[in-house]
Amino acid sequence: MAVEHLGERLARLRRIAGLTQEALAERAGISVDVVRKLEQQRKHSARLPTLHALAHGLGVELTSLLGDPPGVPSTGEADPPRLVAVRRAVMPPLFAPPPEPNAVEALSLPLLRREIAAGWTLYHDAEFGRLMDALPGIVADARFASSVGRAEDRASGQTALGKALQLAGHLAIRLGKTDLALSALERAIGAAGDSDDPLLAPMISNSVAWNYQRQNRLDDAEHLAVRAADAVEKVPGSSVEQVRVWGGLVMSAATSAARRGDYDTANRMMLEAEHATRRLAVLPSPADARMVSVFSPSSVRIERVRLAVQHARPAEALTLAKGIRLDADTPRSWHTWLLLDVARAHADLGNPEGAVAALERLHSIAPAWIRHHTLAVTIVKDLQAGGRTPHGLRRIAEFLGVSN
Repeated sequence: MAVEHLGERLARLRRIAGLTQEALAERAGISVDVVRKLEQQRKHSARLPTLHALAHGLGVELTSLLGDPPGVPSTGEADPPRLVAVRRAVMPPLFAPPPEPNAVEALSLPLLRREIAAGWTLYHDAEFGRLMDALPGIVADARFASSVGRAEDRASGQTALGKALQLAGHLAIRLGKTDLALSALERAIGAAGDSDDPLLAPMISNSVAWNYQRQNRLDDAEHLAVRAADAVEKVPGSSVEQVRVWGGLVMSAATSAARRGDYDTANRMMLEAEHATRRLAVLPSPADARMVSVFSPSSVRIERVRLAVQHARPAEALTLAKGIRLDADTPRSWHTWLLLDVARAHADLGNPEGAVAALERLHSIAPAWIRHHTLAVTIVKDLQAGGRTPHGLRRIAEFLGVSN
């Protein structure tokens, strides 16, 4: 099936909304020339602040304008059985019998934590199908653990339940099911309130802020992230976990500010976050970073590269990207974004060879991820329209299904 061009999607959504190009441009606060060029497919992409403005003008979620997120075709058909199973795990049916663990071993909290950590590994490796298969059992085990044993055991079980539901929320966002994600994350915060981890609720708030961003609720996302970061500062003590959760929330607030067009505020927040990473080197490392916020010197720099690219500062983005040394716990998904943004920056500077080199690098280390990113398709289409065909472009285009 051919990939729908952004301009085709924009025109279709505009007609559904009953708007002229001029009316949409006025609502979005952008030039009508941008709308025309996108719909005429003279532009293959737009910056995220522009896309957020267009989504606001159309009255739709950002995901509707971007097209399908990873792994979910918009066929109009009912959800597949394994997604239904995830829904059922997140929102158990009314009057259902009490949950039972998958096996006797599931009552072991250390084993349950390993199950959740393995689920995050599947998520960051873009193994969404395998995660859908595993997640209902993980949530059921965590829900059981939260309801049996002594008070302290139940509190630890609530911590596991909160993290399992947070993972379900992240998966739902990736699948374009933002309402399911919000249901999962609201339940996760409820579990966090009964847990033994004072940082869990702020950490899940970061996930909620991301969901708000996908729904084009940028003010809500920024306010939530700032409020949660303030709450983290009031938690007694000082630990790597505390710094990482706080830093992840600041990065999230910066992203929201950038997407609504305030690059200066976003950059100030990112510099503050980058300064905070120095504290990580002098504090003991967490047992499993996958269970905590993605916050490190490399993740902050990767996000700064992303914001520079999104605000048409490709030279600045490449300068920031130069010499990034990925931390050992940097998820593959973040490395993916770095390479995509480097490719975008090279393309914007008229260097198709550099763009293709970054895409080839991405293809070699994370073929599953490159298939899932509409940005990769957009970059390839822009390069194809440029008139030059650098070595390697044809192979990447064929892999993505967008060859001429």
